[in-house]
Amino acid sequence: MDHNNSPGQHVRITARGDEATVEIDGERVDARAVGAYTISQITGEPAHVLLHVTDRGSTQWSGMARVSVADVPDPGPAAAAFLDAIDAEALERAALGRPDLGTGPHSLTQAMLTQLGEWARGV
Repeated sequence: MDHNNSPGQHVRITARGDEATVEIDGERVDARAVGAYTISQITGEPAHVLLHVTDRGSTQWSGMARVSVADVPDPGPAAAAFLDAIDAEALERAALGRPDLGTGPHSLTQAMLTQLGEWARGV
């Protein structure tokens, strides 16, 4: 629940295809400065807009904002859990059966890595 009594900012996002424009209180935000945005809302509360800014040395922001800083999660533990669940025989069978399995050096390793990536993405 948001206990901050300050008024929210008016945000307008116009998305067309793979491009979007973002305006905060009527001021357009440089499109190069925004790498992504997320909008969420809990019933009975104002919407929360999170702008993921890109690192553009000359970009300047001014105004009031509530800032949340989050660390990128360490992928190691999730990767370790995923790899621990892999059946080595099934991986070898899948990699050897791939139509893109090459004959050059390290081709089996490449096939296994490709297979693991597909399994991780649910493909």
